[in-house]
Amino acid sequence: MTTSDLLNATTDRSPRDYVRIEHQLGAHNYHPLDVVLTRGEGVWVYDTDGNRYLDCLSAYSAVNQGHCHPKILAAMTEQAGRLTLTSRAFHNDQLAPFYEDVAALTGAHKILPMNSGAEAVETAIKAVRKWGYEVKGVPEGAAEIIVCTDNFHGRTLGVVGFSTDPSARGGFGPFASGFKVVPFGDDQALVDAITPNTVAFLVEPIQGEAGVIIPPPGYFARARDLCTRHNVTLILDEIQTGLGRTGKLLAEEHEGIEADVTLIGKALSGGFYPVSAVLSNSEVLGVLRPGQHGSTFGGNPLACAIARAALRVLVDEGMIEASAENGTYFMDLLKGLRRNAIRDVRGRGLMLAIELDPSAGGARRYCEALRRRGVLAKDTHGDTIRIAPPLVITRPQIDWAVEQIDVVFGTIDR
Repeated sequence: MTTSDLLNATTDRSPRDYVRIEHQLGAHNYHPLDVVLTRGEGVWVYDTDGNRYLDCLSAYSAVNQGHCHPKILAAMTEQAGRLTLTSRAFHNDQLAPFYEDVAALTGAHKILPMNSGAEAVETAIKAVRKWGYEVKGVPEGAAEIIVCTDNFHGRTLGVVGFSTDPSARGGFGPFASGFKVVPFGDDQALVDAITPNTVAFLVEPIQGEAGVIIPPPGYFARARDLCTRHNVTLILDEIQTGLGRTGKLLAEEHEGIEADVTLIGKALSGGFYPVSAVLSNSEVLGVLRPGQHGSTFGGNPLACAIARAALRVLVDEGMIEASAENGTYFMDLLKGLRRNAIRDVRGRGLMLAIELDPSAGGARRYCEALRRRGVLAKDTHGDTIRIAPPLVITRPQIDWAVEQIDVVFGTIDR
C-alpha cells in the first residue's frame, strides 16, 4: 500500500479497527467510551455504524451551540476562503471586530486572545505576576497566587504543579513555586492565605472536572470583597462555566460580581476551532509589552470570525435563557428519580451532575450502559456522572434522556 493509499484508507473500517489503531499508535492518555463518532448535528452525534446518540457532554462544554451549527459553519467557510492566518506580526480585519463584540457582550476593557483554555490560564498567571511586581509592588520573585483544592485549570506543566489531583501531578515534577492551595468554598481559609505578596486568587465558579461542585451561597461575593480589600486580582476560570452553560452569560453573574480577570474558551468557537481569551483591564493586561507574550495562532482571522459567529448565535437564538429554563427542568426531573444508587443531583443551568453512592460500583459502568441506550455522558472522579448537553436541547429530548437514565439505573440497581 502506498503512502497516498494509506492516508486515504478511511472507508470500510469497523469501529473495532479504529479503536485498535488508536490503541496501537496513540498515546494512552485518555480512556474513552467504546463508540466511534463520525457526524454531529445539534444535540445528536452518530457513530460509524449509523447509530444516533444524545450528546450529554458537549465536548466538556465546547459545543454549547450544538454540533455543526450552520451559521458558525458558514462564517468559518467564508473566512477560510479569504484569510486564515497572519500571525500578530500584522493586523487583520477580524481581530478588532472580535474585540468589539467581546467587549460589548462582557464589559471587558482589555482582551488578549489565545487558543486553548490552558493557554489562557498560563497567560493570566504571567500577567498577574507581572502586575504584582510593577503595580502592587510585590518584591521580585515573591508573588503568590491562591488556588483551590480539586481545581482543574488545564494540563500544562505550570498548571498541574498546583493541582491536587495525584493523576495530574504524579511523575511530572519538579514544579514551579508561588502557589497556595485552600479548600474550595472556605472563606476563612482564603482569609488566612492572603499575604502582602498575594497577587491573585484563581478559581472556577463551579468546579466542573471535580464533579460539578457548587460553592456555598455568597462565597464569591465574599471572595470579591476580600480581593478588593487586599488588592488581590480575582481570576475566574469560566472556560467551562462561561458562555451560557450555567444559565447566565458568565457564572459570576449568579452572585452579581465582576472578576478582575475572566478566562473564556471552549464554547467561544462553538466547537469549530480552538479559541480562548483573557478578559481584563488596562491595569492588568497593560503590563504586557511587545515581545513579552504571544502566540502564532492567537487572534488569527479564522479564529476571530468563528468566535464572532459563535457569540452571535448564542445571544440571538436565546441559548443562555434556554440553558437556565431547561437546566431547571432537567435537574427537577433527575431529582425526581428514586433510585438507590443516586446519592445527589446538583448543578446550575445545563451543568449538572449525578453523584452515585460509593456502593454503586462506580459511574463508568452507568455511562457505558447509557451509551447502549443512546445517551453519551462521562464519568468523573469515580462516582459522578456529568450531564452537560448542548444548550439547544429541547424539553422532549430532555424527557427522553431522563427516561433512558431511569431505565439504566433501574436495570443496574436490580
